[in-house]
Amino acid sequence: MILKPTLLVVLGPTGVGKTNISLDLAEHLCCPIVSSDSRQFYRELKIGTAAPTEEQLNRVKHYFIGSHSIFDEYNAGQYELDAIQLLDELFKKMDVMMLVGGSMMYIDAVCNGMDDIPTVDEVTRAFWQKQYADHGLEFIQNELKRLDPKHYEEVALQNPKRIIHALEICIMTGKPYSDLRTGKRKKRNFNILKIGLNRARPELFERINSRVDEMMAEGLLHEAEQFYPSKHLNTLNTVGYKELYEYLDGKWTLDFAVNMIKQDSRRYAKRQLTWFKRDKEINWFEPDEKANIVKFITDKITPNHL
Repeated sequence: MILKPTLLVVLGPTGVGKTNISLDLAEHLCCPIVSSDSRQFYRELKIGTAAPTEEQLNRVKHYFIGSHSIFDEYNAGQYELDAIQLLDELFKKMDVMMLVGGSMMYIDAVCNGMDDIPTVDEVTRAFWQKQYADHGLEFIQNELKRLDPKHYEEVALQNPKRIIHALEICIMTGKPYSDLRTGKRKKRNFNILKIGLNRARPELFERINSRVDEMMAEGLLHEAEQFYPSKHLNTLNTVGYKELYEYLDGKWTLDFAVNMIKQDSRRYAKRQLTWFKRDKEINWFEPDEKANIVKFITDKITPNHL
């Protein structure tokens, strides 16, 4: 009998401690790590995205860390194609691979495909709301006609809410909204085993707050300043950078901006957990339960794979 290889997915909210446990698991399984943290794709953003250090990258081979520039257009639809192609190649050499991260849609892109209509993030929603407010209905109608002519012919063109939603999906996925409404889960050439990491809410929030302080001490403000002329890029309209640009624009004090980074990071963690909790395939652990996680994986994956 030919057994399918297994993709071990390690996921969880920001700040929970995915990096350390995933490094230990990768060394135990003798496999590299494929990142599904969409912010860590960008080589210019190291501090604010908590990208793995050089020492950590030397411990275990990583893919999709610093693989793109903030000036590149990249989305979950393209990531699905790239990640599946990579996994198909890697599975020719090994039976177990790891996917690690917290970017909900990017994890779903690998595990399920992009057929399901994703939940829109607040950054994208705010962007299109502003486009509508600044430029009016005709502008967003024309944008939809450009990005998804099929849906343009079907949608109620006098309903800005429906037009905006379609535009949000087009931009987030890199695909026409009309192409994403099949609701079918794509078949993969590998089995999937999902490990979710979580902590008690007060502990998680304290870790998030402390990590923001550490980022500031490491030079997050300087990192943000370097790319201030490019702050309009969608890749920089993200937690840790957008708040500091409010400070650099003279709208907020630095202390207030840092507190807002903490608050927005905590909110993001809550949204991640809400998304993940819908997935009944996730097996939940605390990051400190390394022995239990290893035993669980060993019991679930056939010995032929180990």
